[in-house]
Amino acid sequence: MKAALDSWFHEVAKAEWENSADVAKTYATASIVSSDRVVFNIKGNDYRLVTSVDYRRRVVFIKWLGTHAAYDKIDVKTVKYAGQTD
Repeated sequence: MKAALDSWFHEVAKAEWENSADVAKTYATASIVSSDRVVFNIKGNDYRLVTSVDYRRRVVFIKWLGTHAAYDKIDVKTVKYAGQTD
């Protein structure tokens, strides 16, 4: 999984997304959950990566990473990284 996540990281680091439509153009399999929340499929959909994207600052925050099975048990709209306080 590390290689797949590293690949995603390097692609996103170069991205110049201005909105969720730009994300969808780059990642057709990404799920746009809200104006800032995007879920990426990692390693052939074995893993899901839940992110929050600040398009103005061009920053992607990782909110959650786990298996597809574990993803089915979370609320993707509110999940936070462990220990995160709003």
